Amino acid sequence: MESILTNLAGISWQMIVMWIIGGVLIYLAIKKDMEPTLLLPMGFGAIMVNLPFSGAVGESGVLTTLFESGISTELFPLILFIGIGAMIDFGPLLSNPKLMIFGAAAQFGIFLTLCTASMFFDLKDAASIAVIGAADGPTSIVVANKLQSNYLGAIMVAAYSYMALVPIIQPPVIKLLTTKKERMIRMEYKDATVSQTTKILFPIIITVIAGLVAPESVSLIGFLMFGNLIRECGVLNSLSETAQKVLANLVTIFLGITIATKMQADQFLQVDTLLIMGLGLFAFIFDTAGGVLFAKLLNLFMKKKINPMIGAAGISAFPMSGRTVHKMALKEDPQNFLLMHSIGVNVSGQIASVIAGGLILTFFG
Repeated sequence: MESILTNLAGISWQMIVMWIIGGVLIYLAIKKDMEPTLLLPMGFGAIMVNLPFSGAVGESGVLTTLFESGISTELFPLILFIGIGAMIDFGPLLSNPKLMIFGAAAQFGIFLTLCTASMFFDLKDAASIAVIGAADGPTSIVVANKLQSNYLGAIMVAAYSYMALVPIIQPPVIKLLTTKKERMIRMEYKDATVSQTTKILFPIIITVIAGLVAPESVSLIGFLMFGNLIRECGVLNSLSETAQKVLANLVTIFLGITIATKMQADQFLQVDTLLIMGLGLFAFIFDTAGGVLFAKLLNLFMKKKINPMIGAAGISAFPMSGRTVHKMALKEDPQNFLLMHSIGVNVSGQIASVIAGGLILTFFG
């Protein structure tokens, strides 16, 4: 009885705030179906680590052990990249290579945020924070780890939260920057046949090019492209399915609940954390805006107009961003199918964000 009273006395208002935050994440996962494999473990983990004298964290805590072995070593994010690579079909991109430029344009927010964040944090922390804008959790973790950022926890939470909140954050930004007429632009999709040889060579060539341009990106782009090579080689179908489903889901669950280690109230409810969350949102919004505005710029010189919404899919949140753009197009015009275009841009954004992360490591590592 005495120990129960001691535990109750250990509850602080900050812990209660974190319980509420955890509850909101669980609500979004279950009720709104927003990336439940990620938000549900994050939300539940946030509650676990904010109980008085929680045995889940600390020297012998299982979540601390998972963090040290899976995130500090970058093992979880890199293994997850194998699963993501196995999910990606580069066919729409290879049949229309010009979509690659939208992936590059959508990284604008990263470098704008780097300049802004450098006014509040030292350069390595600012560089780590800027990568949040790519909406690529694994890349954010690897960059923050390698740059030894003091704000790894806040960066991880911001990156994965914004990834899951793509359907909420992107539509208002897209609508603000486009007219209804622009959102109703139809784009013809020609399903050009892409040979298996091309699909096999693509991940190998991209890895070599990325390694020469940004050597620090080799582990990130290499694991992503290795996963894709498993998918496309044609002789490892069962392994590809395992990577896409079992491996990706299992690592995401462990990653989500382990991130909660850095959501302890005394670490999380600080001015710096709130500033990082704000800067991450700033980067995310301007990455989205950069892709949309670049598409609008191209339309000034093109006879066949591009639906500028596909530019927003150039962020790395695959396949959430591509689906969000497609759903917005259908809402404006039920006969407007942008899925193949938006997914093509989305996978190019996945590559571009990893290369951007590698360039930041090259410059500031």
